[in-house]
Amino acid sequence: MSAEQPLAPGIFVTGTDTGVGKTLVAAALARHLRDQGLRVGVMKPAETGVVDPAQEGPDAALLRWAADCRAPLDDVAPVRLRRPLAPSLAADKDKAFIDFGGLVESSRRLRREHDFVIVEGAGGLMVPLAGGLLMADLALAMKLPMLVVCRPHLGTINHSLLTVFCAQTLGLSVAGFLINGMPAHPDEAMSEAPHTLASLVPADLFGVLDEVAGGDRDKVVALARQIPELPTYRILRRNLAWPDKF
Repeated sequence: MSAEQPLAPGIFVTGTDTGVGKTLVAAALARHLRDQGLRVGVMKPAETGVVDPAQEGPDAALLRWAADCRAPLDDVAPVRLRRPLAPSLAADKDKAFIDFGGLVESSRRLRREHDFVIVEGAGGLMVPLAGGLLMADLALAMKLPMLVVCRPHLGTINHSLLTVFCAQTLGLSVAGFLINGMPAHPDEAMSEAPHTLASLVPADLFGVLDEVAGGDRDKVVALARQIPELPTYRILRRNLAWPDKF
């Protein structure tokens, strides 16, 4: 009997809140890695607000496009629910069952078949997933380090510190965090946020991504171009354990 194929490295992308742009950042990272010749697997374990649950939701579709991932639908987007609610609530309304163990196994299949895997959670760490389990429990079960996406606006210091402290208290490994959506003309709070967060958050700040315009695909392409220009790009590569193919 042959030995089980080893699992590729990966990252679990979470946000400090809903709407911080974690799907765009996850897709941009997938695009950048794909452009470097890596086979990138992507996964949106639970997506709500999906108009047609027989198909991928917009987040999963964007991730798949960015990575050019050909994995089966039920591995890339295992849970697709109609109502725009937390997954556990949306599943109750749709009378659907969320198979927690099945989500973990999907991530393992992806990691056996790709060079790197990006899993994007729903909302933040404390979002209810299924049966009293939270999104943080899924990250723990998948044994993936976390990339935290923050906003630059007033309130981000509190939200970012709470997210990272919570993750570390639960035993999650935090690879680092990114600030996304810095406008061209930031106000005083936004201008001070990167320095303050870097001095207070007990994790590596990988950098600040500028606010970009256009449709979602345009934004992903623009953000992907910013990633290798980050001053901490080498640290980002090291912390995320990207395969050394470029």
